[in-house]
Amino acid sequence: MTHSDYDAVRPPESPRKRKWRKDPPKDRPGRRGGGRVEMSMVPEPEFVSYYGRPVVKPPPWEWPVAAYLFLGGIAGGSGVLAAGAQLSGRPTLRRNARLGSLTAVSLGGVALVIDLGRPDRFYNMLRTFKVTSPMSVGSWILSAFSGGLGVAAVAEIDRLTGERLPFGPLRPVLRFAEAPAGLAAAVLGPPLAVYTAVLLGDTAVPTWNAMHRDLPFVFVSSASLASGGLAMITTPVDETGPARTLAVLGVVGDLAAMKYMESRMDPVAAEPLHHGLPGTLLRWSERLAVVGGLGALLGGRNRVVAAASGLSLMTASALTRFGVFEAGLHSAKDPRYTIEPQKRRLAARRAAGVTDDSIVTTVQGRQAPSTGFNE
Repeated sequence: MTHSDYDAVRPPESPRKRKWRKDPPKDRPGRRGGGRVEMSMVPEPEFVSYYGRPVVKPPPWEWPVAAYLFLGGIAGGSGVLAAGAQLSGRPTLRRNARLGSLTAVSLGGVALVIDLGRPDRFYNMLRTFKVTSPMSVGSWILSAFSGGLGVAAVAEIDRLTGERLPFGPLRPVLRFAEAPAGLAAAVLGPPLAVYTAVLLGDTAVPTWNAMHRDLPFVFVSSASLASGGLAMITTPVDETGPARTLAVLGVVGDLAAMKYMESRMDPVAAEPLHHGLPGTLLRWSERLAVVGGLGALLGGRNRVVAAASGLSLMTASALTRFGVFEAGLHSAKDPRYTIEPQKRRLAARRAAGVTDDSIVTTVQGRQAPSTGFNE
């Protein structure tokens, strides 16, 4: 059959010989039990992206941010513990919790400024208040907490120095404002400890985003055991009853929240929590939390055991924050942690008949192309 005028001048082709395919021998994987089975002719997929770049751009955060996550948790939990000591008549525990919280929030502010590069960048975040931005809300929480706690801590320092600070006629005002300021810091303590979890979960980093529902419970439990551990180190055992209780509750909450969070995450997105450096940090965090919790529960009335348990609890909290932080950074660098959970969510939407969102759409009865990376 002629398809073109140029076919007439095309040189003749030699006839092709048909090649007959022989059946594979029995010892080859193509035969099983005398019958043929299908074999995959497509290699396993490799998850790559354009020019080898990650699908999700990793945040430019380094260790100061992870340190801020840990120190903010200690500051918030210690603020709550100080208010409890204030209301229950434990002056030594109140003083040590306030001073510990002030130290933690001060060091956390330094770590935050190191990450930002210049102090004025933090001041610029206070120029507006955007309720939909965890970073904006967190900046205001940090500032308000620091102000209330600062008043209460300065009052404690004034008493420690025998009222030698040059306050003059302002000392009665400081004494009057001390108790309300301490209670205000206690109210803002839990939001300070937990807003960083909301900040991480609000990003597009695969592992952090998969944690967004349950990570706040992990962080608030971690802050509880860390602040309780700090009080057990710095305070005599006759006043650390509330600190030991807070530490034990924090250990139980931390272990339960981590297991529950992982069970609700996509299995692929949860992989960085178990492998490499993040997996090592989180495994040791769990072990130290159990050891510290048992020490606080069974041997908390012994000064040496209480101090060792408190140190174990603080280390466990730090490893939890650093482990979660490193797991998120690792997941952002590998396209697999973005693509596989996304494809699984897309398949689930299709199976559920969802066709009216930006991921799965139907146009005149036909499936439209998926806008995968806009999810």
